[in-house]
Amino acid sequence: MIPNSFEYKKATSVEEAISLLGDDVQILGGGHSLIPTLKLRLNAPETLVDISKIESLKVIRDNENSITVGGGATHASIAADASLAEHAPMMAQAAKEIGDIQVRNVGTIGGSMAHADPAADWPAVLLACDANVVIQGKDGKREVDIDQFFKGFYETALAEGEIITAVRIPKMASNRHSIYVKFKQPASRFAIVGCAIGIEMEGGVVKSARIGMTGVGEFAYRAMNVEKALVGQALTAESIEAAVKNVTEGAEVMSDHYASQEYRTHLAHVYVKRALKKLV
Repeated sequence: MIPNSFEYKKATSVEEAISLLGDDVQILGGGHSLIPTLKLRLNAPETLVDISKIESLKVIRDNENSITVGGGATHASIAADASLAEHAPMMAQAAKEIGDIQVRNVGTIGGSMAHADPAADWPAVLLACDANVVIQGKDGKREVDIDQFFKGFYETALAEGEIITAVRIPKMASNRHSIYVKFKQPASRFAIVGCAIGIEMEGGVVKSARIGMTGVGEFAYRAMNVEKALVGQALTAESIEAAVKNVTEGAEVMSDHYASQEYRTHLAHVYVKRALKKLV
């Protein structure tokens, strides 16, 4: 498996990387999404712009009301970050479950988000976190609410010539009381079904909930029917069972050689229940 020939350029700043973008140009971060498609010749850019050495993209910064995770932060650095473990434990849990140690040491959160694989872990977690995506292009910076970022099958709100520079994770009660669980494909460790949940409790009942699902449909989504069903309820076996019955409603559940549509639907119910019970 040999890729087509291409020109390689290494950027030393975000501004330089953006200036190099254009037709038939691809960003190279960790490369774990891009390189396999190059080797299979499913992707044949004329130029690769390497952003892996831009230090400003790797920073994880603890702010007063949020945590800023650079688009070039590796899965390993996220897994090891104490502020994320405290304020959004599902971030650290998801990072530890991605691939193997080589993948975690090199792969980046921004690359995973931009690729938007329907079985990737970060989309579900960031949906549950209520994150904001910081994007930079030739026209400047903009922020996109995570609910508006994932648009479809390998499709995002990124426009041509733009780079994910950071993700902002708000410090809020539901993120502090959160979890990520998945049923993984044993070789790749991609999620056949993955579930991220953040819950805020008040007076023994659910005040608010955000639930992100991955691996189920063609792109990650929020299980809003389950969220609404949980609000105002104590987390009991009965209330959880009643709430999760509509977890795949509105999603086109995938069927492939890993899992049939029926099996994925079953797994979605099982893993949401499992996550909620662990949060009790």
